[in-house]
Amino acid sequence: MDIKQFPAHPSLEQYKKQAKELLQAFRSAEIDAMHRVRRNHPRFRKLAEAEFRSAPFALADAQWVIAREYGLESWSKFTHYMQDLARKDSPVSIFESAADAVVAGDLDTLARLLREGPSLIRARSAREHQSTLLHYIAANGIEDFRQKTPKNVVAVARMLLEAGAEVDAENHDYSGGGTALGLVATSYHPARAGVQIELLETLLAAGASPDGLSGGWSPLTAALANGRGDAAEFLAKRGARLDLEGAAGTGHLDAVKSYFNQDGSLKATATKAQMESGFAWACEYGRTSVVEYLLQIGFAVDTRLRHDGQTGLHWAAYNAHVDMVKLLLERKAPVDAQDKRYEGTPLGWALYAWSDPPPEARRDDYYKVVALLVAAGATVDQAWLADPNREKPIIQKIHADPRMLSALHGETKTET
Repeated sequence: MDIKQFPAHPSLEQYKKQAKELLQAFRSAEIDAMHRVRRNHPRFRKLAEAEFRSAPFALADAQWVIAREYGLESWSKFTHYMQDLARKDSPVSIFESAADAVVAGDLDTLARLLREGPSLIRARSAREHQSTLLHYIAANGIEDFRQKTPKNVVAVARMLLEAGAEVDAENHDYSGGGTALGLVATSYHPARAGVQIELLETLLAAGASPDGLSGGWSPLTAALANGRGDAAEFLAKRGARLDLEGAAGTGHLDAVKSYFNQDGSLKATATKAQMESGFAWACEYGRTSVVEYLLQIGFAVDTRLRHDGQTGLHWAAYNAHVDMVKLLLERKAPVDAQDKRYEGTPLGWALYAWSDPPPEARRDDYYKVVALLVAAGATVDQAWLADPNREKPIIQKIHADPRMLSALHGETKTET
């Protein structure tokens, strides 16, 4: 969560002053103040621009915005939280110290706090997400400033579980329904640290459900949507339920086929939305046999996927799946299609990802993908070939790499 961190010695009077300053700034139509209000005040979030600018905004509203910026639901809860935080022996202070110990991997401090107060293992954050300490191992769905993964996070998780942590306790971020396993499966930080799968294994061994909470969101499909293909594949192997979307994204072709009739129509057990999302994830994670099957039964290669209007070629290019790009180009995928959010083409997506590759992508394959797209007629933005001394960092990176310059001319080089 995008939650601010309190200073070492917070002052309630200072926050009262900040609320008055926010009130004045909003009434003066200052851009930053208006963004803060729209982002944090539910009453203003869905208003049209004209209504938003003319809506009544009082000091109590400004105080509410500040409280929400710190993850607290009201000014009253904010003031009580501040008072509790000032007392080192309060449940709030003790929980905050324990949360710090979890994300720092400080086993000694965590063990001491659990020993001194065994009920801490069942305690929840006073902030809006109401996380338990176990949720903090995910570096997801908690405060942004605590979203980091220590090297010994698996040992931290085991300590919490051995102390009696509820393995499938609910976190209330992301509209609720999240468990520690779901938050780990969708999190960037443990994936980047190389401990995501071991963490998932630890939680499953402690009895976590691979499908999350009943009526909640699916950890497997959410992992696919968050770019965590390895985690999704692991959960599929460990018994997670596979709907059409999940089966396609994890490459289970037989399960995919089970959702279609012999004439290629969908059975009642699947939806068009699942099919479209499944096609997107199959392209993103290189599930070539799944994509071949879906195209064979009539799925249109130029389908705009999900709400941002990407195509399968966007996703294949972004993750540098050479064989997938070849397949889609052979099936006449539109090479210069633009997504709705960034107006980016598959070539633009490939270059963006090449400059900072996803954890599961092979950086060397981006040269082949770029060359394939250019050879298929993709438009090369001449700005990418401009003077690198006066342009954006990505252009400087292109000019610093002869292989990428060659690829943008439709050529390939094998040297590193």
